Amino acid sequence: MLCSMKTITYTPRGVCARKITVTVDGDKIVDVVFDGGCDGNHTGLERLVKGRTVEEVASLLEGTTCGKRPTSCPDQLAKALREAL
Repeated sequence: MLCSMKTITYTPRGVCARKITVTVDGDKIVDVVFDGGCDGNHTGLERLVKGRTVEEVASLLEGTTCGKRPTSCPDQLAKALREAL
């Protein structure tokens, strides 16, 4: 059986987080780790997305903004997930 596990490191833009590491197995999210930014929010996001599909999470989070910023950590996570596929 071929292993479809893949880990990517994404450099977010326009947010406090410096790095997002995403591990997927096929289309399922196995793990997400944020480096920098709001620890509580990131920990919550990490717990909520594990086990869900990339498409489900990306479609929910895309376009989320943070204050006056045109993006957010959830929006950047959506971009990282799309890149992981």
